[in-house]
This record gives sequence, structure tokens and C-alpha cells, in this order.
Amino acid sequence: MPQHFSAVVPSILFEDNHLLVVDKPAGWLVQGDRTGDPTLIDWGKIYLKEKYDKPGAVFLHPAHRLDRPVSGAVLFARTDKALGRITTMFRERQVHKTSRARVLPPPGVHHGELRHFLLKDEQRNQVQAFARPSGDAKEALLHYEHLGAAGAYHLLRVHPLTGRPHQIRVQLAAIGCPIVGDLKYGALQPLPDASIGLHSRAIAFEHPVRKEPLEVLAPVPEGAIWQPVQRWL
Repeated sequence: MPQHFSAVVPSILFEDNHLLVVDKPAGWLVQGDRTGDPTLIDWGKIYLKEKYDKPGAVFLHPAHRLDRPVSGAVLFARTDKALGRITTMFRERQVHKTSRARVLPPPGVHHGELRHFLLKDEQRNQVQAFARPSGDAKEALLHYEHLGAAGAYHLLRVHPLTGRPHQIRVQLAAIGCPIVGDLKYGALQPLPDASIGLHSRAIAFEHPVRKEPLEVLAPVPEGAIWQPVQRWL
């Protein structure tokens, strides 16, 4: 891989002729932004081009996004057919994503559903949560379950039912449980590597071409924030 990519590189979790699932390290962009920093798409296209000695452009399109400080599984389509079908499956809530979140303090109840209406400020790249419909705000739903605690930090399993920008981060913050290290949404201090305590652990869906169930797991990062809670991951 070219030297301009980070020393902590992605890894391949699943690959066939139609799909690619990549384990994104925290700090990587999925798609380009105004920073001009290398992206997961750049990395994936180079990987496929080199592995298969492909001439010309490589088709690779993300089916969803992860925020830059978040780690874990990202699904890409390698063909137009797969992209169209996966896009429909996301729209119809047939793709199931599960994340792990470390929070401080814990939620008031051990499990539940959160419903907010989210409005993104594009200039500030920040999302506001409302308890009721408000203007152009879009409904956001997620389920969470408290798995355990190590020290002051608590671990949640989070299953978003919608795919709004910053959804898990802002909804947990809205109930007073900001994600560890997430200064944008209420954490009191950053983590040393500028990541946040949010990891996209699993993605499950029916393969868009083979029509077989598929679940892909992303190993939890080795950083100190995750090691104390390995038994629940």
C-alpha cells in the first residue's frame, strides 16, 4: 500500500465479486472531505486494483458511512447490481447494524428504544436532537442494551433502526450518556488517539446476489478503551 496512508491500515472482513466489507480504523475517512486526507475508498480501490491487476478505474461504492473517529465494519458494493439492491435494503431496513458504545455516565434504564428528531448543521458538521418533530429534522430510532461496566465507563450494545448522520452519538448524548472521547457531543475529555468509544461491531443482511444470509463481525480494537470490556464484546 502507498506510504501516504496511515500506519494503522484497514483490513478485509469479507470479499466476493459483489461486496467488500472493510474494518475501518478510527481516524480514517470513508469518503473525501475538505481536508483532502486519504480515504477508505482510495484504499479499497488500490487494494482491488493491485490484487486483481485491474486495468482502468475500479468500481467501489460505500453502502453507508462511519464518522471519522469511529471504527468498525463498512460495507462497499463492487458492482452496480449489488449497489442498487443494497441501497434498497437499507431504505427498507433490511440491513441490521450493531455497534458497541462506551459511555459515561450510564443510561438510567438498562435497555430501551430512543426516538428523536435530528437536524444537521452542515456548516458546523453537528447534529441537534429534538424530542418532537421540528422543521426539517428527521426521525431517528435506535435500541440499546447495557452490557456491563469496567471502572467508570459503561458498555452498550446499540442497534440503530435508521441511518441518520451522527445518530448514535447525538441520541446517546441527548439522554445524558455521551460517548467516551466525543467532545462534539458532551464528553469531558478526548481520548489520546482522538478516537471515540464507538465501534461498528456487526452488519447482517441477505446477500444481494446469492440471496443467502450474511453476517460480518469487526474485531474490537486493541486500544485501552476496549480491553477492560472484552468479555462482553
